[in-house]
Amino acid sequence: MTDIKTDLHRYLRSAHEAVVWKLEGLGEYDLRRPLTPTGTNLLGLVKHLACVEADYFGIVFDRPFPDPQPWFDPEAEANADMWAVPEESTAFITDLYRRVGEHADATIAALDLDARGRVPWWPEERAAVTLGQILVHMIAETNRHAGHADIVRETIDGAAGLRSGNDNMPEGDAAWWAAYREKVERAAREAAGM
Repeated sequence: MTDIKTDLHRYLRSAHEAVVWKLEGLGEYDLRRPLTPTGTNLLGLVKHLACVEADYFGIVFDRPFPDPQPWFDPEAEANADMWAVPEESTAFITDLYRRVGEHADATIAALDLDARGRVPWWPEERAAVTLGQILVHMIAETNRHAGHADIVRETIDGAAGLRSGNDNMPEGDAAWWAAYREKVERAAREAAGM
């Protein structure tokens, strides 16, 4: 048996692993290219998650992450945290995410679930929080963006699934997946009266 704090922490770490796995084996262009009308890209998702996690487990609990987060400065370009400029290497972004994760781990280890914090960018009536609330918030945030990364990665090269060693997908070869997709397409057309 584990306690709830250990379980929550494990879910956050698992989501981290899933996001980073989505980068494996891709070149710079595929890591950075926008694949949705709003510019969603894999490396940008990792950069964004590093930035928000640094603040939620840093500023919120008066344990600031030591590196500056210029992407959130008031004078920063809109959405600067959602994409990587050419000078920001993949190694830099992934190392930042790793170090932010270590900082979050230290905050989680040091504080009880009911430890109080304050989210200065939230409305005043919701700004007072606990570590437990922030763990739940960051699990949701990380998994939300892991889902984005799933779709973006599948669009790039067909790779799909939860994480290395456990893709959590039904077994099937290319022919099975093509037939499955066609079945879903037929059902959609029939439901639409097409």
